[in-house]
Amino acid sequence: MAQHDRGLTRRGFLSNAGAVVGAGVALGALSTISRGSILDEPLIKANSAPKVDPDATIKLGLIGAGGMGTGHAVAFTRMQAEGRQNVEIVAIADVCTLHSARAKRECEKAGAKHTIDTYQDYRKLLERPDIHGVVIASPEHWHAQMALDAIAAGKDVYLEKPMTLRLDEALRLYRNVNANPQLMFQVGTQMMRLPRFHEARKVIREGSLGPPTFSQTSYCRNSRDGEWNYYGINKNWKPGENLDWDAWCGPAGKRDWDPLIMARWRRYRHFSTGIVGDLLVHVMTPLLLAVDQGWPTRVVATGAHIVDKAMENHDLTQLQVQFETGHTMVVAGSTCNELGLETIIRCQKGNLYLGGRHLVIRPERLYAEEVEERTIECEDIGNDQEQHRVSWLECIRKRETPASGVELGTKVMVIVDLATRSMWDGHAYSFDPKTMQATRI
Repeated sequence: MAQHDRGLTRRGFLSNAGAVVGAGVALGALSTISRGSILDEPLIKANSAPKVDPDATIKLGLIGAGGMGTGHAVAFTRMQAEGRQNVEIVAIADVCTLHSARAKRECEKAGAKHTIDTYQDYRKLLERPDIHGVVIASPEHWHAQMALDAIAAGKDVYLEKPMTLRLDEALRLYRNVNANPQLMFQVGTQMMRLPRFHEARKVIREGSLGPPTFSQTSYCRNSRDGEWNYYGINKNWKPGENLDWDAWCGPAGKRDWDPLIMARWRRYRHFSTGIVGDLLVHVMTPLLLAVDQGWPTRVVATGAHIVDKAMENHDLTQLQVQFETGHTMVVAGSTCNELGLETIIRCQKGNLYLGGRHLVIRPERLYAEEVEERTIECEDIGNDQEQHRVSWLECIRKRETPASGVELGTKVMVIVDLATRSMWDGHAYSFDPKTMQATRI
């Protein structure tokens, strides 16, 4: 593994940047990035990426063998077993040996015939020279460090959403991924392969509808018992025996053993941004791709506890995001009512409706003679998450940069982080893409 400077320690960064406090809760350092901090940190010089011959097997490691991670491992295994892709999951790492053992068993049930090694320390997995890429599906607070370590080890990376937990982590990852363009880095955001968003991007770029003025989207669902409470508590988890709890806490700092946090970390603000990072990124990311209006420059949001008052993160959120061009995006999120907003991009001369499989274009009244109402039919690609995995494998073989890359992921993290802060402290936030500096307004 290449040697690199991880920059400021967590404690040092907090003391240098100061803590943002909202509703009596310290959320961590505001990403006031200056020339003397993250932008001046030494960059990782990655080990050379393993070359994959056209007919060779792509060998992958999985880091984080919870529900999502195991799902990824099984999906890649089935690709191989069914003859659709030449790929193997050859190693699995998780701080809980019960998780890695379960994921291994599921891969074997899915048709894996090769040896799958398991590790409790993910760094041991990264040391293996035969592994081409890694799938990182750990809790959010570990995303950034694991991705940076994978880059240093010269591995291609499929990183689950949200790309990071906080903005300073996203900016650090953004710099280091760009400094190592030989590595294929993809954020695992669902919906990114849906053709309607790519068709909308083409229509907007051709200019026939005029400039996009504002857009809207949402991710709303409902729950009788509280969101994410369906993740069960395993009574066989035993810290010190089959679980390294301190390693699970990792960058978030040590704390007493709490199985509720381990199983349902999305409900806790120190480990997750809740609805914003876990749900809204799925709908915001393809919409950002479609409107293509540069970096977010102003974010304001509200959050509330309407029904699920036991959850630390909010069960209702409303976001307003402005971009470099002035375009404004409105985003709603809920886990207490499933009726959301229709996904629409409003332009001067017409509106694009993205709620179904196809892209529907309807003119504004003033431009009814100039803009024809029409439907652009879009291919049914099946499981879009499966297509997203396949696309990453193709990028590994062809050494082509993934569409769902680090820049788009960082733009999304500007929104996620600043919206989260806004919900807790009641302030709006601005972001300057030239200086990569966020400021409370």
